[in-house]
Amino acid sequence: MTEKTEPQTEQPKAEPAKVEPVKTEPEVQEMRQSRRIRWGIAHIYSSYNNTILHVTDITGTETLARSSGGQVVKSDRLESSPTAAMMAAKKVAEQIRDKGVTGLHVRVKAPGGHQGPANPGPGAQAAIRALSRAGLLIGKIEDVTPVAHDGCRMKGGRRGRRV
Repeated sequence: MTEKTEPQTEQPKAEPAKVEPVKTEPEVQEMRQSRRIRWGIAHIYSSYNNTILHVTDITGTETLARSSGGQVVKSDRLESSPTAAMMAAKKVAEQIRDKGVTGLHVRVKAPGGHQGPANPGPGAQAAIRALSRAGLLIGKIEDVTPVAHDGCRMKGGRRGRRV
């Protein structure tokens, strides 16, 4: 029996890796500055009635952009919806991109305090997601809901609200 052997083909030799020329100091500085992130702070107040976005510089003193759910929808009942929060966040993201901000630290606030709810409304999460999708880097996300430290007496009487 004769065995058929395949003719051996020569494998192409691997080319040496291309070495990039060493960059000069000004070019390195330029690359670093192009990747530098300019940070801002997005204050998101989200209640069950509305969602308000307020973007400031990193110190928190200068306002860069503001928007709310009520500015982007027509009816009052839709102000707190996730859709309205997303539209408001897109509007804010566009304004701050023009001002050169590329990253945001997010502060979410619910009404909280003495008798308000301690958890944010439905628009907070949607607003953060819309800011991220708009191409902004999200740094820290923190909850800054005010917490009551035993102030006034709660309403409802001694034995609470009886339903």
